[in-house]
Amino acid sequence: MEVTLKEILDAREERVRMQNEMQKENPYPLICFTMNIAGPIKTSPLIIRAFEYGLNKIEKAIGDYKTAKQITAYKNYGPMSLFSVMANAQEIKDICVKIEEECELGRLFDIDVIDVDGKKLERKKERCCIICGKSGRACAAGRLHSVEELQEKTQEIISRHFAKIDSKKIAEFARNCLIDEVRTTVKPGLVDLSNNGSHFDMNVQTFVESANALVGYFEECINIGINTAHNTPEDTFYALRKAGISAEKNMYKATNGVNTHKGIIYSLGVILGAIGRLWKPDAKMPKTADILTECSAMTKLPAKKDFDNIDGSTSGGRLYLERGEKGIRGEVADGFPSIKNVALPIYKSELANGKTKNDAGVITLLHLMANVYDTSIYNRGGDEGVKYAQEYATKLLGNSPTIKNIEEMDEAFIAKNLSPGGCADLLAITYFFAELENM
Repeated sequence: MEVTLKEILDAREERVRMQNEMQKENPYPLICFTMNIAGPIKTSPLIIRAFEYGLNKIEKAIGDYKTAKQITAYKNYGPMSLFSVMANAQEIKDICVKIEEECELGRLFDIDVIDVDGKKLERKKERCCIICGKSGRACAAGRLHSVEELQEKTQEIISRHFAKIDSKKIAEFARNCLIDEVRTTVKPGLVDLSNNGSHFDMNVQTFVESANALVGYFEECINIGINTAHNTPEDTFYALRKAGISAEKNMYKATNGVNTHKGIIYSLGVILGAIGRLWKPDAKMPKTADILTECSAMTKLPAKKDFDNIDGSTSGGRLYLERGEKGIRGEVADGFPSIKNVALPIYKSELANGKTKNDAGVITLLHLMANVYDTSIYNRGGDEGVKYAQEYATKLLGNSPTIKNIEEMDEAFIAKNLSPGGCADLLAITYFFAELENM
Protein backbone atom coordinates (compact mmCIF):
# COMPACT_ATOMS: atom_id res chain seq x y z
CA MET A 1 0.00 0.00 0.00
CA GLU A 2 1.32 3.42 -0.98
CA VAL A 3 1.61 6.15 1.63
CA THR A 4 1.42 9.88 1.04
CA LEU A 5 4.04 12.47 1.96
CA LYS A 6 1.70 13.72 4.67
CA GLU A 7 1.45 10.25 6.17
CA ILE A 8 5.24 9.94 6.16
CA LEU A 9 5.65 13.29 7.90
CA ASP A 10 2.91 12.43 10.39
CA ALA A 11 4.69 9.14 11.09
CA ARG A 12 7.91 10.98 11.89
CA GLU A 13 6.09 13.23 14.34
CA GLU A 14 4.44 10.21 15.93
CA ARG A 15 7.84 8.50 16.25
CA VAL A 16 9.34 11.57 17.94
CA ARG A 17 6.39 11.70 20.33
CA MET A 18 6.88 8.02 21.23
CA GLN A 19 10.61 8.57 21.73
CA ASN A 20 9.98 11.50 24.07
CA GLU A 21 7.43 9.50 26.07
CA MET A 22 9.76 6.51 26.39
CA GLN A 23 12.66 8.67 27.57
CA LYS A 24 10.39 10.49 30.01
CA GLU A 25 9.28 7.14 31.41
CA ASN A 26 12.78 5.56 31.25
CA PRO A 27 15.65 8.10 31.24
CA TYR A 28 18.06 5.94 29.22
CA PRO A 29 19.52 6.04 25.71
CA LEU A 30 17.06 5.06 23.02
CA ILE A 31 17.50 2.98 19.87
CA CYS A 32 15.12 3.76 17.03
CA PHE A 33 15.22 1.18 14.24
CA THR A 34 13.49 1.73 10.87
CA MET A 35 14.20 0.82 7.24
CA ASN A 36 15.68 3.06 4.52
CA ILE A 37 13.13 2.42 1.77
CA ALA A 38 12.72 4.83 -1.14
CA GLY A 39 9.35 5.55 -2.67
CA PRO A 40 5.74 5.49 -1.47
CA ILE A 41 5.64 1.76 -0.58
CA LYS A 42 7.23 1.39 2.83
CA THR A 43 6.20 -2.11 3.81
CA SER A 44 5.80 -5.54 2.21
CA PRO A 45 6.53 -9.16 3.23
CA LEU A 46 10.06 -8.70 1.85
CA ILE A 47 10.68 -5.44 3.72
CA ILE A 48 9.31 -6.97 6.91
CA ARG A 49 11.63 -9.97 6.55
CA ALA A 50 14.61 -7.64 6.17
CA PHE A 51 13.43 -5.57 9.15
CA GLU A 52 13.02 -8.63 11.37
CA TYR A 53 16.48 -9.86 10.39
CA GLY A 54 17.88 -6.50 11.54
CA LEU A 55 15.72 -6.53 14.66
CA ASN A 56 17.11 -9.93 15.60
CA LYS A 57 20.65 -8.63 15.06
CA ILE A 58 20.02 -5.66 17.38
CA GLU A 59 18.43 -7.81 20.09
CA LYS A 60 21.39 -10.19 20.08
CA ALA A 61 23.97 -7.40 19.98
CA ILE A 62 22.55 -5.59 23.02
CA GLY A 63 21.80 -8.79 24.89
CA ASP A 64 24.37 -8.01 27.58
CA TYR A 65 22.54 -4.80 28.48
CA LYS A 66 19.23 -4.51 30.23
CA THR A 67 16.37 -3.22 28.10
CA ALA A 68 13.91 -1.16 30.13
CA LYS A 69 11.29 -1.19 27.40
CA GLN A 70 10.84 -2.21 23.78
CA ILE A 71 8.06 -1.29 21.34
CA THR A 72 7.77 -2.79 17.85
CA ALA A 73 5.07 -1.68 15.44
CA TYR A 74 4.14 -2.62 11.87
CA LYS A 75 2.45 0.26 10.05
CA ASN A 76 1.72 1.20 6.44
CA TYR A 77 4.55 3.71 6.66
CA GLY A 78 6.98 0.95 7.58
CA PRO A 79 8.02 -1.24 10.52
CA MET A 80 9.64 0.39 13.54
CA SER A 81 11.18 -0.68 16.83
CA LEU A 82 12.19 1.41 19.85
CA PHE A 83 14.50 0.17 22.63
CA SER A 84 15.15 1.90 25.92
CA VAL A 85 18.59 0.55 26.87
CA MET A 86 20.36 0.91 30.22
CA ALA A 87 23.81 1.57 28.78
CA ASN A 88 26.23 4.22 27.58
CA ALA A 89 24.82 5.87 24.46
CA GLN A 90 28.13 5.88 22.54
CA GLU A 91 28.68 2.18 23.24
CA ILE A 92 25.22 1.44 21.86
CA LYS A 93 25.84 3.68 18.84
CA ASP A 94 29.07 1.84 18.05
CA ILE A 95 27.20 -1.49 18.21
CA CYS A 96 24.46 -0.20 15.91
CA VAL A 97 26.92 1.22 13.37
CA LYS A 98 28.64 -2.18 13.27
CA ILE A 99 25.30 -3.85 12.48
CA GLU A 100 24.68 -1.34 9.70
CA GLU A 101 28.11 -2.01 8.20
CA GLU A 102 28.66 -5.76 8.69
CA CYS A 103 26.68 -6.81 5.59
CA GLU A 104 25.13 -5.25 2.48
CA LEU A 105 21.62 -5.55 3.90
CA GLY A 106 22.69 -3.28 6.77
CA ARG A 107 22.83 -0.40 4.29
CA LEU A 108 19.02 -0.46 4.37
CA PHE A 109 18.91 -0.28 8.18
CA ASP A 110 18.39 3.10 9.82
CA ILE A 111 19.40 2.61 13.46
CA ASP A 112 19.42 5.89 15.37
CA VAL A 113 20.62 6.27 18.96
CA ILE A 114 19.20 9.13 21.04
CA ASP A 115 21.05 10.06 24.22
CA VAL A 116 19.33 10.92 27.50
CA ASP A 117 19.47 14.63 26.59
CA GLY A 118 17.33 13.93 23.50
CA LYS A 119 20.16 14.48 21.01
CA LYS A 120 20.78 11.97 18.23
CA LEU A 121 24.34 10.63 18.06
CA GLU A 122 25.96 11.08 14.66
CA ARG A 123 28.03 8.54 12.78
CA LYS A 124 31.78 9.14 12.61
CA LYS A 125 31.73 8.20 8.93
CA GLU A 126 29.02 9.21 6.47
CA ARG A 127 27.07 6.42 4.79
CA CYS A 128 27.50 5.96 1.06
CA CYS A 129 24.84 5.81 -1.65
CA ILE A 130 23.55 2.29 -2.31
CA ILE A 131 23.75 2.84 -6.08
CA CYS A 132 26.92 4.83 -6.86
CA GLY A 133 28.85 4.50 -3.60
CA LYS A 134 29.37 8.24 -3.28
CA SER A 135 28.11 10.51 -0.48
CA GLY A 136 24.62 9.37 0.46
CA ARG A 137 23.57 12.82 1.62
CA ALA A 138 24.77 14.48 -1.58
CA CYS A 139 22.96 11.97 -3.77
CA ALA A 140 19.76 12.35 -1.75
CA ALA A 141 19.95 16.14 -1.70
CA GLY A 142 20.61 16.33 -5.44
CA ARG A 143 18.12 13.56 -6.24
CA LEU A 144 20.76 12.01 -8.48
CA HIS A 145 18.97 8.65 -8.67
CA SER A 146 15.35 7.98 -9.50
CA VAL A 147 12.96 6.30 -7.09
CA GLU A 148 12.73 3.39 -9.53
CA GLU A 149 16.53 2.93 -9.47
CA LEU A 150 16.56 2.99 -5.67
CA GLN A 151 13.65 0.53 -5.42
CA GLU A 152 15.30 -1.87 -7.86
CA LYS A 153 18.58 -1.72 -5.97
CA THR A 154 16.79 -2.24 -2.65
CA GLN A 155 15.05 -5.34 -4.02
CA GLU A 156 18.38 -6.61 -5.33
CA ILE A 157 20.15 -6.14 -2.00
CA ILE A 158 17.44 -7.90 0.03
CA SER A 159 17.06 -10.75 -2.47
CA ARG A 160 20.80 -11.39 -2.70
CA HIS A 161 21.11 -11.42 1.08
CA PHE A 162 18.33 -13.91 1.69
CA ALA A 163 19.24 -16.09 -1.28
CA LYS A 164 22.55 -16.77 0.44
CA ILE A 165 20.92 -17.45 3.81
CA ASP A 166 18.14 -19.66 2.45
CA SER A 167 20.33 -21.70 0.12
CA LYS A 168 22.70 -22.47 2.98
CA LYS A 169 19.83 -23.41 5.31
CA ILE A 170 18.09 -25.67 2.78
CA ALA A 171 21.41 -27.32 1.87
CA GLU A 172 21.90 -28.17 5.55
CA PHE A 173 18.37 -29.64 5.56
CA ALA A 174 19.34 -31.83 2.62
CA ARG A 175 22.55 -33.00 4.29
CA ASN A 176 20.73 -33.80 7.54
CA CYS A 177 18.09 -35.85 5.71
CA LEU A 178 20.79 -38.03 4.15
CA ILE A 179 22.17 -38.66 7.62
CA ASP A 180 18.69 -39.33 9.00
CA GLU A 181 18.18 -41.94 6.28
CA VAL A 182 21.35 -43.90 6.96
CA ARG A 183 20.63 -43.87 10.70
CA THR A 184 17.09 -45.18 10.23
CA THR A 185 17.07 -48.73 11.62
CA VAL A 186 16.23 -51.51 10.67
CA LYS A 187 16.51 -51.24 6.86
CA PRO A 188 16.64 -54.59 5.03
CA GLY A 189 19.88 -55.02 3.11
CA LEU A 190 20.98 -51.45 3.77
CA VAL A 191 23.57 -49.77 5.97
CA ASP A 192 22.04 -48.71 9.27
CA LEU A 193 22.93 -48.53 12.96
CA SER A 194 22.54 -52.31 13.41
CA ASN A 195 24.80 -53.53 10.58
CA ASN A 196 26.20 -52.72 7.13
CA GLY A 197 23.52 -54.70 5.29
CA SER A 198 24.67 -56.24 2.01
CA HIS A 199 27.64 -53.86 1.82
CA PHE A 200 31.20 -54.78 2.80
CA ASP A 201 32.78 -51.47 1.73
CA MET A 202 30.72 -48.90 3.64
CA ASN A 203 29.19 -48.11 7.01
CA VAL A 204 27.23 -45.31 8.68
CA GLN A 205 30.32 -43.12 8.97
CA THR A 206 31.01 -43.48 5.25
CA PHE A 207 27.56 -42.06 4.53
CA VAL A 208 27.99 -39.23 7.03
CA GLU A 209 31.29 -38.20 5.44
CA SER A 210 29.69 -38.40 2.00
CA ALA A 211 26.74 -36.25 3.10
CA ASN A 212 29.09 -33.65 4.57
CA ALA A 213 31.05 -33.55 1.31
CA LEU A 214 27.88 -32.79 -0.66
CA VAL A 215 26.65 -29.75 1.33
CA GLY A 216 28.44 -27.33 -0.98
CA TYR A 217 26.90 -29.04 -4.01
CA PHE A 218 23.42 -28.83 -2.52
CA GLU A 219 23.87 -25.10 -1.94
CA GLU A 220 25.19 -24.68 -5.47
CA CYS A 221 22.13 -26.45 -6.90
CA ILE A 222 19.77 -24.00 -5.19
CA ASN A 223 21.78 -21.04 -6.44
CA ILE A 224 21.83 -22.47 -9.97
CA GLY A 225 18.05 -22.62 -9.80
CA ILE A 226 17.81 -19.04 -8.54
CA ASN A 227 20.23 -17.70 -11.15
CA THR A 228 18.61 -19.54 -14.08
CA ALA A 229 14.98 -19.09 -12.98
CA HIS A 230 14.26 -16.89 -16.04
CA ASN A 231 15.81 -19.41 -18.43
CA THR A 232 14.12 -22.55 -19.71
CA PRO A 233 13.75 -25.44 -17.22
CA GLU A 234 16.11 -27.49 -19.39
CA ASP A 235 18.80 -24.81 -19.08
CA THR A 236 18.67 -25.20 -15.32
CA PHE A 237 18.90 -28.99 -15.62
CA TYR A 238 22.00 -28.93 -17.83
CA ALA A 239 23.70 -26.51 -15.44
CA LEU A 240 22.85 -28.87 -12.58
CA ARG A 241 24.20 -31.85 -14.51
CA LYS A 242 27.56 -30.13 -14.86
CA ALA A 243 27.65 -29.40 -11.11
CA GLY A 244 26.66 -33.01 -10.40
CA ILE A 245 29.75 -34.34 -12.19
CA SER A 246 31.97 -32.36 -9.82
CA ALA A 247 29.86 -33.47 -6.84
CA GLU A 248 30.43 -37.14 -7.73
CA LYS A 249 34.18 -36.55 -7.66
CA ASN A 250 33.89 -34.95 -4.22
CA MET A 251 31.78 -37.88 -3.00
CA TYR A 252 34.31 -40.46 -4.18
CA LYS A 253 37.15 -38.47 -2.65
CA ALA A 254 35.36 -38.36 0.73
CA THR A 255 34.54 -42.09 0.67
CA ASN A 256 37.78 -43.40 -0.84
CA GLY A 257 36.03 -44.48 -4.01
CA VAL A 258 32.79 -45.87 -2.52
CA ASN A 259 29.48 -45.02 -4.23
CA THR A 260 27.26 -43.85 -1.38
CA HIS A 261 25.10 -41.12 -2.95
CA LYS A 262 25.50 -41.14 -6.73
CA GLY A 263 21.76 -41.61 -7.29
CA ILE A 264 20.75 -38.89 -4.87
CA ILE A 265 23.26 -36.45 -6.35
CA TYR A 266 20.99 -36.59 -9.40
CA SER A 267 17.55 -36.71 -7.77
CA LEU A 268 18.09 -34.33 -4.87
CA GLY A 269 20.15 -32.03 -7.08
CA VAL A 270 17.15 -31.62 -9.40
CA ILE A 271 14.83 -31.02 -6.43
CA LEU A 272 17.11 -28.31 -5.04
CA GLY A 273 17.42 -26.72 -8.47
CA ALA A 274 13.63 -26.67 -8.73
CA ILE A 275 13.39 -25.02 -5.30
CA GLY A 276 15.83 -22.38 -6.52
CA ARG A 277 13.75 -21.71 -9.62
CA LEU A 278 10.63 -21.27 -7.47
CA TRP A 279 12.36 -19.45 -4.59
CA LYS A 280 11.11 -16.05 -3.47
CA PRO A 281 13.02 -13.87 -0.99
CA ASP A 282 9.99 -13.25 1.25
CA ALA A 283 10.71 -16.59 3.03
CA LYS A 284 7.65 -18.49 1.80
CA MET A 285 8.84 -21.94 0.72
CA PRO A 286 7.31 -23.29 -2.51
CA LYS A 287 4.77 -26.09 -2.09
CA THR A 288 5.87 -29.70 -2.50
CA ALA A 289 3.49 -30.23 -5.42
CA ASP A 290 4.93 -27.21 -7.24
CA ILE A 291 8.50 -28.40 -6.66
CA LEU A 292 7.71 -31.87 -8.05
CA THR A 293 6.00 -30.35 -11.09
CA GLU A 294 9.06 -28.17 -11.70
CA CYS A 295 11.31 -31.24 -11.44
CA SER A 296 9.32 -32.86 -14.25
CA ALA A 297 9.49 -29.72 -16.39
CA MET A 298 13.27 -29.58 -15.96
CA THR A 299 13.99 -33.23 -16.78
CA LYS A 300 11.28 -34.63 -19.08
CA LEU A 301 12.89 -33.53 -22.35
CA PRO A 302 16.51 -34.28 -21.32
CA ALA A 303 15.42 -37.72 -20.05
CA LYS A 304 13.70 -38.48 -23.36
CA LYS A 305 16.88 -37.58 -25.22
CA ASP A 306 18.89 -39.80 -22.88
CA PHE A 307 16.56 -42.77 -23.38
CA ASP A 308 16.50 -42.28 -27.16
CA ASN A 309 20.29 -42.62 -27.15
CA ILE A 310 20.72 -45.07 -24.27
CA ASP A 311 23.77 -47.31 -24.00
CA GLY A 312 22.57 -50.91 -23.98
CA SER A 313 25.87 -52.15 -22.54
CA THR A 314 25.13 -50.74 -19.06
CA SER A 315 22.81 -52.44 -16.56
CA GLY A 316 20.49 -49.43 -16.63
CA GLY A 317 20.49 -49.42 -20.41
CA ARG A 318 19.71 -53.14 -20.61
CA LEU A 319 16.92 -52.75 -18.06
CA TYR A 320 15.31 -49.98 -20.10
CA LEU A 321 15.66 -51.81 -23.42
CA GLU A 322 14.41 -55.12 -22.01
CA ARG A 323 11.65 -53.96 -19.64
CA GLY A 324 11.13 -50.26 -20.26
CA GLU A 325 12.13 -49.46 -16.67
CA LYS A 326 13.56 -45.92 -16.49
CA GLY A 327 14.93 -45.92 -12.95
CA ILE A 328 15.55 -42.66 -11.14
CA ARG A 329 15.61 -40.62 -14.36
CA GLY A 330 12.09 -41.75 -15.13
CA GLU A 331 10.99 -41.16 -11.54
CA VAL A 332 12.25 -37.57 -11.64
CA ALA A 333 10.90 -36.88 -15.13
CA ASP A 334 7.44 -38.05 -14.00
CA GLY A 335 7.53 -35.67 -11.03
CA PHE A 336 8.43 -38.26 -8.35
CA PRO A 337 5.16 -40.25 -8.28
CA SER A 338 6.63 -42.60 -5.66
CA ILE A 339 7.16 -39.66 -3.33
CA LYS A 340 3.86 -37.95 -4.08
CA ASN A 341 1.60 -41.02 -4.10
CA VAL A 342 3.34 -43.44 -1.74
CA ALA A 343 6.15 -42.24 0.50
CA LEU A 344 4.99 -38.83 1.77
CA PRO A 345 1.38 -39.87 2.49
CA ILE A 346 2.53 -43.03 4.30
CA TYR A 347 5.23 -41.24 6.29
CA LYS A 348 2.89 -38.45 7.41
CA SER A 349 0.19 -40.97 8.32
CA GLU A 350 2.60 -43.03 10.42
CA LEU A 351 3.77 -39.92 12.29
CA ALA A 352 0.16 -38.85 12.85
CA ASN A 353 -0.54 -42.28 14.33
CA GLY A 354 2.17 -41.81 16.94
CA LYS A 355 5.15 -43.50 15.29
CA THR A 356 8.62 -42.12 15.89
CA LYS A 357 10.47 -40.63 12.92
CA ASN A 358 12.64 -43.75 12.76
CA ASP A 359 9.75 -46.23 12.82
CA ALA A 360 7.68 -44.16 10.38
CA GLY A 361 10.71 -44.16 8.09
CA VAL A 362 11.09 -47.93 8.28
CA ILE A 363 7.43 -48.48 7.36
CA THR A 364 7.72 -45.92 4.54
CA LEU A 365 10.76 -47.78 3.20
CA LEU A 366 8.79 -51.05 3.13
CA HIS A 367 6.01 -49.38 1.15
CA LEU A 368 8.55 -48.03 -1.31
CA MET A 369 10.11 -51.48 -1.67
CA ALA A 370 6.67 -52.96 -2.36
CA ASN A 371 5.85 -50.39 -5.06
CA VAL A 372 9.10 -49.31 -6.73
CA TYR A 373 11.12 -51.24 -9.30
CA ASP A 374 14.46 -50.66 -7.57
CA THR A 375 17.33 -50.71 -10.05
CA SER A 376 19.81 -51.15 -7.20
CA ILE A 377 18.18 -54.50 -6.42
CA TYR A 378 18.08 -55.33 -10.13
CA ASN A 379 21.83 -54.71 -10.40
CA ARG A 380 22.45 -57.32 -7.70
CA GLY A 381 19.64 -59.82 -8.15
CA GLY A 382 18.13 -59.22 -11.55
CA ASP A 383 14.41 -59.21 -12.22
CA GLU A 384 13.96 -62.15 -9.83
CA GLY A 385 15.57 -60.17 -7.03
CA VAL A 386 13.23 -57.21 -7.59
CA LYS A 387 10.20 -59.51 -7.63
CA TYR A 388 11.39 -61.22 -4.43
CA ALA A 389 11.85 -57.86 -2.65
CA GLN A 390 8.48 -56.50 -3.75
CA GLU A 391 6.59 -59.64 -2.73
CA TYR A 392 8.42 -59.89 0.62
CA ALA A 393 7.67 -56.23 1.47
CA THR A 394 4.03 -56.54 0.36
CA LYS A 395 3.49 -59.68 2.47
CA LEU A 396 5.16 -58.14 5.50
CA LEU A 397 3.04 -54.98 5.31
CA GLY A 398 -0.09 -57.09 5.14
CA ASN A 399 0.70 -58.62 8.53
CA SER A 400 1.54 -55.50 10.62
CA PRO A 401 5.30 -56.10 10.74
CA THR A 402 7.23 -56.16 14.00
CA ILE A 403 10.88 -55.24 14.47
CA LYS A 404 11.69 -58.96 14.59
CA ASN A 405 9.95 -59.48 11.23
CA ILE A 406 11.98 -56.68 9.66
CA GLU A 407 15.21 -57.98 11.19
CA GLU A 408 14.47 -61.38 9.60
CA MET A 409 13.89 -59.60 6.29
CA ASP A 410 17.25 -57.87 6.74
CA GLU A 411 18.97 -61.24 7.24
CA ALA A 412 17.25 -62.66 4.16
CA PHE A 413 18.33 -59.71 2.01
CA ILE A 414 21.92 -59.94 3.25
CA ALA A 415 21.94 -63.66 2.44
CA LYS A 416 20.81 -62.89 -1.13
CA ASN A 417 23.10 -59.82 -1.39
CA LEU A 418 20.16 -57.52 -2.11
CA SER A 419 20.17 -53.79 -1.30
CA PRO A 420 17.24 -51.43 -2.06
CA GLY A 421 19.47 -48.38 -2.53
CA GLY A 422 17.01 -46.63 -4.81
CA CYS A 423 14.27 -46.87 -2.18
CA ALA A 424 16.71 -45.60 0.44
CA ASP A 425 17.29 -42.49 -1.69
CA LEU A 426 13.54 -41.96 -1.95
CA LEU A 427 13.25 -42.28 1.84
CA ALA A 428 15.87 -39.54 2.27
CA ILE A 429 13.91 -37.35 -0.15
CA THR A 430 10.74 -38.09 1.83
CA TYR A 431 12.46 -36.87 5.00
CA PHE A 432 13.59 -33.77 3.11
CA PHE A 433 10.13 -32.79 1.90
CA ALA A 434 8.56 -33.47 5.29
CA GLU A 435 11.12 -31.19 6.95
CA LEU A 436 10.81 -28.54 4.23
CA GLU A 437 7.05 -28.35 4.73
CA ASN A 438 7.66 -27.57 8.41
CA MET A 439 10.40 -25.01 7.69
